[in-house]
Amino acid sequence: MTDLNQFLSRAERLLERLERFLPADAAPPDWNASTAFRWRNRNNAKALLPVPRPHQIRLDDLQDIEEKKERIVANTRQFLAGKRANNVLLTGARGTGKSSLVKALLNEFAGAGLRLIEVDKDDLIDLPDIVELVQDRPERFILFTDDLSFEDGEPAYKALKSVLDGSLAAVPDNVLIYATSNRRHLMPEYFSENAATKHVDGEVHPAEAVEEKISLSERFGLWISFYPFSQDEYLAVVNHWLGEFGVPTDAIPAARGDALQWALLRGSRSGRVAWQFARDYAGRFES
Repeated sequence: MTDLNQFLSRAERLLERLERFLPADAAPPDWNASTAFRWRNRNNAKALLPVPRPHQIRLDDLQDIEEKKERIVANTRQFLAGKRANNVLLTGARGTGKSSLVKALLNEFAGAGLRLIEVDKDDLIDLPDIVELVQDRPERFILFTDDLSFEDGEPAYKALKSVLDGSLAAVPDNVLIYATSNRRHLMPEYFSENAATKHVDGEVHPAEAVEEKISLSERFGLWISFYPFSQDEYLAVVNHWLGEFGVPTDAIPAARGDALQWALLRGSRSGRVAWQFARDYAGRFES
């Protein structure tokens, strides 16, 4: 009997030490501290952290993407009104305003109860924990993942796929997922996969690898595609930001040549490149 008691005592002490290494459940944050939050899972510690200074970009600052703004704003309004709305995937060229558009939504609708939670791709496996934290809150939450892409076999891929549409547990109606990606189907695509496509009775049957990759992106109900800017669109965005940064209206036309040279050196005409040029030019203009 003494040996059994000693064994149980040692086992209890061992379990106590092991508990220190187990991830603790995340505590609810101070919901009044911010309208934007970041999910962090580091060293077995999970937390939803308030963002002290959310990005203040406005919808009006995003130029030459009016149709895209209208679609995502309409979807978000439906969500805030408690109506049916879709998860959103924004794909396409880099620097064209995908993530800025999501941040601008928060700036526009925070007063109507919208909250934004940024989740890194590596932490998507924690989506069920995040949903559990917010499901009983009165606010409406967009879980936002920027620059999303996966390689074969990543566990976060399965976690996202399950939460979007495929788990026994329904996602609460106060949660949507908005994601941006440079890849339309979120995963690399290879010629060898297309080679396995079959034709059966005149119908095309994609290979299983292709079907698997398409199945994730198809779980986003709303796709919004972004494309590189034309020269005129790029210059219009440059002019907007030069005005926002205080360059006098009559001095803006003189920046045209420098703006085109800047885009040529960067190898891209995009909203991001236009914003970066305007910051540089406005800073030099002030001096």
